[in-house]
Amino acid sequence: MKELSSDDLSAACPIERYGEIDRFLDYLKREKNVSPHTLTAYGNDLDQFFSFIMRHLGLKDPACFFPGQVTVVDIRLFMGELLKNGMQPKTIARKLATLKSFYRYLMQSGIVSHSVLSYVTTPKYPRPVPGFLTEKQTGDLFDRPASVCAAGDEQTGGLDERFEVARDLGMLEVLYGSGLRISELIALEMHHVSLETGSLKVNGKGGKQRIVPLGSCAADALKNYFEVRRNFFRIFMKSDADALTHVFVTRKGKKLYPMLVQRVTRKYLTPVTERKERNPHILRHSFATHMLNSGADLISVSEMLGHSSLSTTEIYTHVTFNRLRDVYLKAHPKA
Repeated sequence: MKELSSDDLSAACPIERYGEIDRFLDYLKREKNVSPHTLTAYGNDLDQFFSFIMRHLGLKDPACFFPGQVTVVDIRLFMGELLKNGMQPKTIARKLATLKSFYRYLMQSGIVSHSVLSYVTTPKYPRPVPGFLTEKQTGDLFDRPASVCAAGDEQTGGLDERFEVARDLGMLEVLYGSGLRISELIALEMHHVSLETGSLKVNGKGGKQRIVPLGSCAADALKNYFEVRRNFFRIFMKSDADALTHVFVTRKGKKLYPMLVQRVTRKYLTPVTERKERNPHILRHSFATHMLNSGADLISVSEMLGHSSLSTTEIYTHVTFNRLRDVYLKAHPKA
């Protein structure tokens, strides 16, 4: 059965929006710095729930609705309707997370005294183990662009290609070396980089900033890229590269866009892996997996990834279990 989207279900029974939803979304935008995409998803989820509740309770006027009158049974009936309409457990779990956030806001605002969602269990769903590269594949990934950078000459004719290769190597090294999301890489500005201390200031989800280490390989790649970039813009663009705000830019000095980063990673990943996932996120997954495999603790990896909850990072423990089992078999006297 085809899973219906929130827009499909909401459109089937349009109704005037409950006023607190707009105030909640405004709160998320102002206080939590939530992205426009997330705000849209939250709005769709809440509109869909409110539309169901109005129909279920037989209410015609939103002014007659009070969120405190919603019961656990009502929530379960809502979940049942979602399942009936083809929603997957993962999607339903996300919608319940939206409702829980909404009711927390209502409690903080004094509109309700408690949250009915605290009595509702989120449906279980299989969490796919993220794809990652082996350490050998990771080494192979960096060999080609690194060798091109090392062999490049200073002649003007090859400088445009050297610029792109140096930039691409810098991007790959930062994605893998610091575990950045694609949006974080694109938003990285020059003043966020400290080659002296070997660190990056990263603007993560919800406007949360974190400081992450910049490995020596990534630092070397950035130093080379910055030098090539200065020469490229001085010769080809007749401009000063130091005036550019963002770290990674196009040949025209513009901020990168997601599709370009996707193309770059696919280009270099294709020769080294047969996995379907050939996107920037596989480097983030590889970063976390290799860190845990080498003995890093879960809390540190979680902080470097910018996860708000340890449970999000725990998905990587599945892929490191084989290593732990091998260690156990070799070290435990009764294994």
